Amino acid sequence: MTDKELLEFAAKAAGMEADMRYAGCWYNDNGIAWGPLTDDGDALRLAVKLKLLVDSSSCVAAHTTFEAPWFGGGDDPEAGQSHDECDPYAATRRAIVRAAAEIGKAMK
Repeated sequence: MTDKELLEFAAKAAGMEADMRYAGCWYNDNGIAWGPLTDDGDALRLAVKLKLLVDSSSCVAAHTTFEAPWFGGGDDPEAGQSHDECDPYAATRRAIVRAAAEIGKAMK
């Protein structure tokens, strides 16, 4: 998925109508800038809202609490994982957004 698709599906999972009004800047349904791929606070709020567990012991992984241990969609157990040895914060944000996007993608 592209970053745009990740953000669209993550927004859907969080129950918000995020859209890209200006070049590269996303806004939530309250008109507030929203960027969980680049903003630690937005990523944390997304993880809390979706009740994700974040594991950064080796690679970074974000997954749902009980029903689906690795929310990655079927055959791809790494869909919610991200590897970035240079920037563990970026890897954590991306893992959260990827897991949220998988939730949003699975919603009807």
